[in-house]
Amino acid sequence: MTRSQSSMFSAQGGVGGLLVCILFLIVGDLSGVWAAEPPRELGWQDLQVKVEFEDPFEALTADQLMKLSIYARVIGMQERAPEKVSEGMTKEAADAAEWLKQEGVDIEGLLVRREEIKQLRIKRANAMDQGLHGTSIRMPGYALALEYEDKRVKEFLLVPWVGACIHTPPPPPNQIVYVEAAEAFQVASRFEPVWIEGTMEVGAAKKQLFLVDGTADIDIGYSLTDAVVEPYRTGPKAVVRQAQH
Repeated sequence: MTRSQSSMFSAQGGVGGLLVCILFLIVGDLSGVWAAEPPRELGWQDLQVKVEFEDPFEALTADQLMKLSIYARVIGMQERAPEKVSEGMTKEAADAAEWLKQEGVDIEGLLVRREEIKQLRIKRANAMDQGLHGTSIRMPGYALALEYEDKRVKEFLLVPWVGACIHTPPPPPNQIVYVEAAEAFQVASRFEPVWIEGTMEVGAAKKQLFLVDGTADIDIGYSLTDAVVEPYRTGPKAVVRQAQH
């Protein structure tokens, strides 16, 4: 092989190598796009963390809970301010106690555990799934605006049911997501059904909600910033019950 032929093959090899490198970079970039996983679709139950404990109050019927509440309220008033307890109230408490005994309800056993169960319920309501932090997610809910500007919203609370925080008590913190949208969007109602998409952040915080008669500090457990917001045509379904405190 002559010196000129050797130089020619060398040059061709260099050009070929350069082309291979360019193709590798292009394919590498595209493969990254192809391999990108779609956001994880969440339901409201996915934001909860199981805190296992035996809750004897959950076994009671609505009537049993009401009668127990009447009895506990009157007994509490007799201890704190007996002068405010009327004969009628005392009779009502006695009737409630008799009815509960006939129902087989352990009144004293339940009242002794009342504070313990209350604290366990609060712990369950505040338990967040730390594994969701930094996860790309997509989920539905109702957008409750924190502020309006010409019927456009940028910051809102995502809640699981219509009326939450306004007409009913706030859901537990692990059932509220604070959202800052990438772009403000138009709303037609106080509770706008939407899809949100973005990177989940986990951490307790408070947000101020403006009401007709003042303001309320709402405890939240999750946040999304720079989120994509889309309308949810049929409206999402609430899949969790209200927290019991």
